[in-house]
Amino acid sequence: MTHSPPPVRARPAIAPLVLVAAVLGISISGPLVRLSHSDPLVIALWRIGISIAIIYSILLFNGQWKQWRALSRSDLLAAVAAGGFLALHFWSWISSIGMTSVAASVVLVNIHPIIVVFGSALWLGEKPTRPQLIGIGVSLIGALILGYGDARGAATVAGSRALMGDALAVVGAVTVSAYLLLGRRVRQKLDLWPYVGFVYSVCFVIVLAIALVRGVQIIPTGATAPRELALFAAMALGPMMLGHTGFNWALRYFPAYFVSLAALCEPVGATILAAVIPGIAEMPGGLTLIGGAVVLGGIGLTAGRKK
Repeated sequence: MTHSPPPVRARPAIAPLVLVAAVLGISISGPLVRLSHSDPLVIALWRIGISIAIIYSILLFNGQWKQWRALSRSDLLAAVAAGGFLALHFWSWISSIGMTSVAASVVLVNIHPIIVVFGSALWLGEKPTRPQLIGIGVSLIGALILGYGDARGAATVAGSRALMGDALAVVGAVTVSAYLLLGRRVRQKLDLWPYVGFVYSVCFVIVLAIALVRGVQIIPTGATAPRELALFAAMALGPMMLGHTGFNWALRYFPAYFVSLAALCEPVGATILAAVIPGIAEMPGGLTLIGGAVVLGGIGLTAGRKK
C-alpha cells in the first residue's frame, strides 16, 4: 500500500551539518564494538539504556512527551515496529562485528540504500530521480570496492563463522531499512525527542527481554567492568545520540533514501578509525581508499540534485 508522500518542510541551513555529525557518530560504532568483550545484547542494552536516560531528562524538562497522546493507532503501531526493527538491527549487526572484519560488516550493513530507495517509492511515494539513482549506484559500487580492498588485507575469521557474520550484517541492513522507512513517516507527527524517546524505549524493552530469556549477564563484572562501561557510554554518546538521533532529526527534512545514502559514508569513517585505534589496527589498502572516494563522489552527485 502506497501512502501519500510526507509533506515538504522548510529545511534548516544546519541540516547538512547534522547529517555530517551523524555520519561521524555512527562511524565510531564498529571500532567501539570491536574493542568491547561483552555479549552483543549487553552492548546494545547499555548503549540504548544510557541514551534513554539522557532523552527522558530532556523530555521531562521540555514536556514534549505529551505528544505521544496525539498519536493515532496506525502511527503508534508504526513507532512500535520501528523500535522492534531497531532492536533486531542492533542484535544482528553487533553480532556480525565479532565474526568478520569491521570493514566487511559496515560495508554489508550499508547495502540498505537499495532497500530504502525502493521502499520509499512503493510505500512513501517518494520516488528518486534518475540522477539520484545513479548517485546511489555509484556509492554502492564504491562501498563494494572499499570492502573488497579491506577484505584482501585484513585478517578476518575464516570459514562458516565469517559467512555467518556477513549474513548477520545483511540482516542488519534489512532491519535498519525498515527502521528508516517507518521513522520517515512517524517523524512527521512527532518532534525529535518524543520520537526517539518512544522508539528507543521499545527497542530497549525488546533487547532486555531477549537478554533475560537467554540468561545473559547484563551487568559487567570483574577487572574489565570499568573499561566496558566506558565503551558503552561512548557508544551511547557517539553512535546513538549523535549518530542515530541525528539521522532521526534529518528524517523530518530529507527523504528516507537520502538519509540512508548519507549513512554510506560510515564505511569510510569506520575503516579509517579501525586503522588508527590501538588494539584494532586494520590498515586500509589502495582499493579501500579508492572505494571511499567513490562513495563520497556518489553522495555528492545525489546531494547536488533537487527532487
